[in-house]
Amino acid sequence: MKNKIKLILTSLILSFLFFNSFIKADDFNFDISEIEILNDGNLFKGLKRGTITTDDELVITANEFEYDKTLNLLNAEGNVEVYDKINDYKIFTKKITYIKNKEKIFTKGRTQAQISSKYNFDTENLIFLRNEKKLISSNKSTILENEKISYELDKFEYLLDEKILKGINVKITTNINQPEVARDILNFKDGIFNLDKKNFIASDTKINLRKNSFEDTRNDPRVYGVSSKKEGNITTLKKAIFTSCEKSERCPPWSIKAKTITHDKNKKQLIYDQSIVRIYDIPVFYFPKFFHPDPSVKRQSGFLQPQINNSNILGSSLNIPYYHVISENKDITFKPTFFDSDIYMIQNEYRQKNKRSTLTTDIGFTKGYSSSLQKNKKNSIGHFFSKFNLDLDLVSFITSKLEISVEKISMDTYLKIFDANLSDIDPSVKPKDQDKLVSNIFLELDDENYSVDLGMTSYETLSGTESDRYQFILPYYNFNKKLPNNRFGSFNFTSKGNNNLKNTNNLRTSINNNFGFKTFDYISKFGFKNNLGFYLKNLNTTGKNDEIYKSSAQVELMNIVNYEASLPLAKTNEKYFNTITPKISLRTNPSDMKNYSSSDREINTSNIFSIDRLGLDDSFEEGESLTLGLDYRKETLKNINKFFEFNLATILREKEENRIPTTSTINQKSSNLFGSSEFNMSENLKINYDFAIDNDLNTFEYNSIGSSISLNNLVTTFDFMEKNGKMGSTNFIENKTSYNFNNSNYISFNTRRNRKINLTEYYDLVYEYKNDCLTAGIKYKKTYYEDREVKPSEDLFFTVTLFPLTQYEQKVDQTFYRD
Repeated sequence: MKNKIKLILTSLILSFLFFNSFIKADDFNFDISEIEILNDGNLFKGLKRGTITTDDELVITANEFEYDKTLNLLNAEGNVEVYDKINDYKIFTKKITYIKNKEKIFTKGRTQAQISSKYNFDTENLIFLRNEKKLISSNKSTILENEKISYELDKFEYLLDEKILKGINVKITTNINQPEVARDILNFKDGIFNLDKKNFIASDTKINLRKNSFEDTRNDPRVYGVSSKKEGNITTLKKAIFTSCEKSERCPPWSIKAKTITHDKNKKQLIYDQSIVRIYDIPVFYFPKFFHPDPSVKRQSGFLQPQINNSNILGSSLNIPYYHVISENKDITFKPTFFDSDIYMIQNEYRQKNKRSTLTTDIGFTKGYSSSLQKNKKNSIGHFFSKFNLDLDLVSFITSKLEISVEKISMDTYLKIFDANLSDIDPSVKPKDQDKLVSNIFLELDDENYSVDLGMTSYETLSGTESDRYQFILPYYNFNKKLPNNRFGSFNFTSKGNNNLKNTNNLRTSINNNFGFKTFDYISKFGFKNNLGFYLKNLNTTGKNDEIYKSSAQVELMNIVNYEASLPLAKTNEKYFNTITPKISLRTNPSDMKNYSSSDREINTSNIFSIDRLGLDDSFEEGESLTLGLDYRKETLKNINKFFEFNLATILREKEENRIPTTSTINQKSSNLFGSSEFNMSENLKINYDFAIDNDLNTFEYNSIGSSISLNNLVTTFDFMEKNGKMGSTNFIENKTSYNFNNSNYISFNTRRNRKINLTEYYDLVYEYKNDCLTAGIKYKKTYYEDREVKPSEDLFFTVTLFPLTQYEQKVDQTFYRD
């Protein structure tokens, strides 16, 4: 009886232990809802999901467990989670084997690991050596670092404490959270990588820089080497080659092969040692050592892209610019140029950008140039170009700006002779016209109700005598006042004034006040649109040695009244919208006007209805006139860019007015009949034609024809212009033709012929091959232009541009291509 009671008590105690949530077995603590104990207590099986912990705070959670006490070996299966609280790592897998005596954990199947909430491992069959704190896998694996960098490997070892990764066939991708064009991709045959310090040493290295490193996203900038090493901010590749060209099955259009290529991240430089530039794998240039800024640089001191030029006057030249950062808001570019004709040029471009102002100054000095007009005399010449902009930020104005610009050269033909060598000057300071220099001080003030511009300007014409080439307008002002409208129409008031000195001693001073009122359009019940304009001018002038302005102060009051009417008519069908608008303008001026009979003024259908169609500030068009016009337009309903337009206009007078410019022909009782048409009904053919017919309706005094023809890859334009009779004496024809053989091959031809003197002014023939990183071409250029040292020329050039490294142009000896 007693034995039965003991057996029952033992069974109850075991049942209580089996179904309790916690059992301790040597090194493991079981927290499982159901356990089987077999083999005399040496085998533990957890049948339902639970947790096992160790004394060194390792937590293992799984659906099923099997613990062999004699081997101190634990198997766990089903949604296994391993969490090391001390070292902060987690492992997620299907099944593990944990050899406790050796502190080894083996996973089976896909395994994910999280290390310090920074590195995420995705692999298969992972081995974790706890004592050595090492992760090992012989299967393809991916490691993500902060969701920004990925490491793809065929096999790896990872040391947790040192954060050292050893791998085979390693692919590293940066900026994985950015678009593909902004990612760098690094491939290594094998290597050792410090993930914390980002140092590494590797073999067979291929680094593909982000595609948007340069301007053209077709580029595939890349550098390959037999080995590589990174320590701190210095990365070095041995026996390396670099190119920016798009990848293809063929060799790249250009590349640089070097003994070593070093990337200095501190200086943000790429440094080449014993390098050879190759074009289509043919060695072209050798550089013992050179460097340039890396693609990440926006502002950094260093050498910029060199440039080689060739001129029939100056010979060959090499420009080697050096960019220097002075401070956060100041920098300068030194641009020495070396010629093969004992000429030396030094340019310095200084830039400064402050919170509310910018300053750009380009200064050039050239020594050793000998003008053909002064034989055997070598001159020192140069230029000074500068522009300063300041936002005055005046509280009383919406806009308040000050601009100061200076343009100065020491030889009249300097801009033409050194045109190629001055091509990289900032366009904001470089003269827009090679025959004229402009310097000014300009102040702009804008308010809600008015605006005013004032300043001083000087012009220098680069021809003629020294005494008569200058014109000074100092000071000048333009004032515009917005007056309140009423229910009848709109008002405006403008005032202009200037002091104009030219031809040494010719002085004009004027203040011109203008008041205008124009009624709102009134549309009658028959559809006529009408308006009436009143314009008043108060002119105050004085002059010295001037044909128009008297030396004593003159005060004049003049006015003009203008009545306009039109009848817009429209018709619409299924395809087209047609409009025809007859219109008239009747204007009268009871006052006199200045004598501008010899001035050159051009009237056409685009300006003939303007109240200021002659472009005169100090006069209204004298007399009475009636302007008649007709506008017709036909446009497609589906595409407003396809249309046909035709315009006609003429001017009638009671009598001939002798002070109106005769070239305009509107001084006559019956002016020319002005017309224009534009045909744009086809995507392949566009034509515009402007004309003026004498009042006898037989003589064309003006013809201008422009056409553009586009057929597949062929585009050609023709422009013809002819002036005869009273309107002038000009006659020329110009053609521009281009043909794209494919995306890479292009040819163009330009020519212009002056039919008045029966002379072709120039020929330009260009063949160009272009891809994403290399442009090569042949240029034939023949000009008949002559200006002092600048003589007619006939040249053949070979050009090549290695983007983004350099540009090279070589003139071919004339005897070569003539023979």
